[in-house]
Amino acid sequence: MSDAPNEYSTVVETARGYYNSDDADNFYFKIWGGEDIHIGLYRSEEESIFDASRRTVESMASKLSSLGHESRVLDIGAGYGGAARYLAKTFGCHVVALNLSEKENERDREMNKAQGLDDKIEVLDASFEKIPAPDGSFDVVWSQDAILHSGERAKVMAEVARVLKPGGEFVFTDIMQVEDVDSEALQPVLDRIHLDSLGSLSFYRKTLTDNGMEEVGFSDHTSQLPSHYGRVLRETENRHEEIGNLVSKDYIDRMKIGLRHWVDAGNNGRLQWGILHFRKPA
Repeated sequence: MSDAPNEYSTVVETARGYYNSDDADNFYFKIWGGEDIHIGLYRSEEESIFDASRRTVESMASKLSSLGHESRVLDIGAGYGGAARYLAKTFGCHVVALNLSEKENERDREMNKAQGLDDKIEVLDASFEKIPAPDGSFDVVWSQDAILHSGERAKVMAEVARVLKPGGEFVFTDIMQVEDVDSEALQPVLDRIHLDSLGSLSFYRKTLTDNGMEEVGFSDHTSQLPSHYGRVLRETENRHEEIGNLVSKDYIDRMKIGLRHWVDAGNNGRLQWGILHFRKPA
């Protein structure tokens, strides 16, 4: 376990500070529903964020070849641990939920205990750029919309390949920039998350292949990206007074601007999103 901030890269430490803030913690816990704080798969514009986000988890899990009581899963960038709880409940597997925000991890542990799952889920305060686990430790590595927060994504991919068992699977989502995107046009999004760039589909394919992984498939759900951020924006506006008691006005105002940037970038074809699935050869 790592709890020393100076062990984190600058980009990861920036993300850690953001998600540890009271404003961010209260916003994501209240607006996103406090379980699956990632992009959802929506069936209608008015579907709840929680239901759509849980559908993403279910869709990802359905792609895995086998999960059972003996399986060990690592969720990198686990947030509040909603996916870990779903996997532990549904398949009986053991999950290590690795996440850099101590504040989110505290809520995660409380929910695990309340739902009787603390014997199935271990929560680690750590960075996915240096996973504190031996080689070949896990049957599955899982991640949702988290790897974008790394400034060393190639290192994250190498770590994933290292900790997977032979025959193990990596299933993940990430917000990606389209190939040859105009960097100036994407700058409002990058500024919002304090990054110089995002990964791309070709980057993940090449980097994982270079680390000996084989692609199983990619499910493109790019249209869901602006739908999701638009849904979060409407929820933020509709519940402005309610969350105003927990989240500062400055944070809410900046969040609304940031959400509009995500919607615009998605609608203008600058971003890509979907479920990537890779396997480590047996």
